[in-house]
Amino acid sequence: MEKKNLLILFILIGLTQVSAFLGVFNLGVVNYLTWLVMGLAAVKFFLVAFVFMELSKAHFFWKFATVLIGLLVVVVVGFWV
Repeated sequence: MEKKNLLILFILIGLTQVSAFLGVFNLGVVNYLTWLVMGLAAVKFFLVAFVFMELSKAHFFWKFATVLIGLLVVVVVGFWV
């Protein structure tokens, strides 16, 4: 495995642990907890899509569509909950 991919993998594991920590110990930020967790999920989604699925080499349309749908999901879930 390349060093870059290994680093991204450790970052993804760290972000997952931070999300779990925020979910278990809400630290008095219940109002922003959904936004924080969804933001971390979006970062993880973009890392996987652009690094491991090599979307960075794709056509601009697919990059734009992925970012738009990712942000749309975060906003919809953030306002829904």
